[in-house]
Amino acid sequence: MPKDILLSVSNLKVKFDEHIILDDISFEIQRDSTLAIIGPNGAGKSVLFRAILGLIPYGGKVEWAPNVRIGYVPQKLAVAKDLPLTVSEFLKFKEKDQKKIENALEAVGFQKGISEHLHNDKRVLGTKLGDLSGGEMQRVMIAYALLGEPHVLLFDEPTAGVDVSGEETIYELISKLQEKADLTIVFISHELEVVYKYATNVFCLNREKVCFGPPKEVIDKESLQKLYGEDIHFYQHHEGNHNEH
Repeated sequence: MPKDILLSVSNLKVKFDEHIILDDISFEIQRDSTLAIIGPNGAGKSVLFRAILGLIPYGGKVEWAPNVRIGYVPQKLAVAKDLPLTVSEFLKFKEKDQKKIENALEAVGFQKGISEHLHNDKRVLGTKLGDLSGGEMQRVMIAYALLGEPHVLLFDEPTAGVDVSGEETIYELISKLQEKADLTIVFISHELEVVYKYATNVFCLNREKVCFGPPKEVIDKESLQKLYGEDIHFYQHHEGNHNEH
């Protein structure tokens, strides 16, 4: 495998009870790049994540670079409001070193980690998971993933359940983390504006590969119709603007 390639997927196929979920999927991810995966509901996006992580059986070949460390941030973690588990206790499942935990919280935007109050006059580390907002919980999950000092971070729809202002912040955070920590980022998204702004390449998926490459080059009316159907509104990217056709 070339040194600049972090992941190579060849002829990937996934089926459940003879029902084909993914068929003949091939692509590569370069180091320090950002790959967006787009497609309709039921297209197999989360299944693709689980396959490349080795969590489900598959046919074909998935080859990671040697000794690669992978961080995974799930779409949403449902936490009961009355769960007594604090942020500190949750993060200590993965890392016992208090300084590393504080550094991870700082990296995801909690001011000075433990010195700033989050809400209700509680410190970040002492806050119960059930008391966090959607955006705060997402940050804690990213901090959890960073504690493994990963080379690549996988995000399954990083803004699911987060309000609009939080969405922008999460993507900006991901971009800043990549610059600081030399990370490769792979994320699932439904938002074309986000894909244009942050992705080096986009993988268009609807059970099979529809398109792959730089968003400005491969996202067009034809590829979007293959993904979402004939009635899709097409937004063409021009110098940071999206003009509907």
